[in-house]
Amino acid sequence: MKKLKSLFFVGIFLATAASVSLAQLSIEITGAGAHRIPVAVTDFAGERVISQALTSVVRSDLERSGLFLMVDAAGALLNEGAVPNYPEWKAKGADALAAGSVNVMPDGRYETRFRLHDTQKQAAIAGQALAHNATQIRTTAHRIADIIYEKLTGERGIFSTRIAYVMKSVGRYELQIADADGNGAQVALASKEPIISPAWSPDGGRLAYVSFEAKKPVVYVHDLVTGRRHVAANFKGSNSAPAWSPDGARLAVVLTKNGNSQLYVVNVDGSGVTRLAGSSGIDTEPQFSPDGAFIYFTSDRGGSPQIYRQPVDGGPAQRITFDGSYNVTPRLSPDGKSLAYVSRDSGRFRVTIMDLGTRQTQILTDTAKDESPSFSPNGRMILFATEVGGRGVLAAVSTDGRVKHRLSVQAADVREPAWGPLNK
Repeated sequence: MKKLKSLFFVGIFLATAASVSLAQLSIEITGAGAHRIPVAVTDFAGERVISQALTSVVRSDLERSGLFLMVDAAGALLNEGAVPNYPEWKAKGADALAAGSVNVMPDGRYETRFRLHDTQKQAAIAGQALAHNATQIRTTAHRIADIIYEKLTGERGIFSTRIAYVMKSVGRYELQIADADGNGAQVALASKEPIISPAWSPDGGRLAYVSFEAKKPVVYVHDLVTGRRHVAANFKGSNSAPAWSPDGARLAVVLTKNGNSQLYVVNVDGSGVTRLAGSSGIDTEPQFSPDGAFIYFTSDRGGSPQIYRQPVDGGPAQRITFDGSYNVTPRLSPDGKSLAYVSRDSGRFRVTIMDLGTRQTQILTDTAKDESPSFSPNGRMILFATEVGGRGVLAAVSTDGRVKHRLSVQAADVREPAWGPLNK
C-alpha cells in the first residue's frame, strides 16, 4: 500500500499531566482504507494555543483511523454556529465539514463547541458542547473525533479508549497505560522483574497481569483508580495468562499446581478455584467468548500448538484451527464472529484472522515476529506486538488488512499490548 507521509509525535500538554511517563509512543501511519470519506476539519476558533491543540488531535484521530480522507482546511476559521458555504466546501472535495470554537468560561474552565455538517445535504448532522479544563484538551478532542466517527460510519469510535502495554528498558519493566494514540502514558506498575499478560476488566477499571516480583509468576488484579491491588492466583508452581469473564466476576488462569499447564477459573478475589479441563498436553492462553459460554485456548494436545474451545460449563473441547502446524494466542472479536491469533507461515509469525462462521482465514500482517493480538472494542482494529530492527514495537492493523499503524518508543522495547473497553 502507498505509505502516507504522516509521522507525528504525540505529546501535547504532557507537562500539565500528573504522573506521566517521559517515554511516549510515536505513531507512523503505513496504510489506509480503500474507500475513505472526505472530511474537512476547520481550525477551531477561540483561545489560540488550546484551540490549535484540540484541532490537531481531532484531525490526527480521524486520519489515523484510515477511514477518512482529510481535506486541507488549515487556516479556515468557522464558528460552530455559523452556516458554512456548502458549495465551496463541496467543491474542495469535502463530503463532511467539522467546525468549532473554544471559549473561556467564568470559572476559568473551557467550553468547546463543535458542529458537523453534511455538505451534500447542506445541513448540520451533529454537534455538542463540552466543558473541560486545560489538562483535558486531548480527552475532549478524542470525544469530538468519536462523535464524528460514529455519525459518519455508524459504529462507535475508539479514540477515547486506552491501551495497556509493558515497556522494558535496562533493568526495569513498566506496565503503562496510554490513550489509544499512544499519548499520555502513565505508569501503573514499575518493577525490576518481568511483567506480562495485562488484561482489562470489562468495565475498564482494573487490570489483571502477571508479575515475577515474588521470583515466580503470580496473577494480580490492579485497581486503576485507587492504585491498590491484590493477589488473584498464587498457587504452587506457575500462575499465568489471566483472562476476564464478560461479567468481570471471574478470571480464567493457567496453573501448574497439579503438573502441566492447565486451565482453571477463579473468582477475582482469588477464591473458588475450579479446574476447567484437563489433558495430557499443555493448555494455555485462555480467552472467554463474549457471551461467556466458551473459553478459547492454545493446546499441544494434538501434537502441535493449535487453538481449541471448551464449554465453560463442561463438555468436550473442539479444535478450531487446522491450517499449519502452529497457531496460538486466540483472541475473540467483541461480537464473537471473528478470531485473531498468531500463525506460523514459512517461518514467520504473523497475525491471522478467522471468520468463525465460514472458517476462512486471512493473514493480516507483513511482519515476522508478531505476538499478543488484541481487538479494539469496536472490532475494527487489532493491536499487536512485533519486532522491528531488533526492538519490540506495537503495531495495529485493520481486520481487512488495509489500515496499518506502528507505535514505538526510542531506546525501549514495547510488548504485551491490551486494548481497553469502550468508555461507559
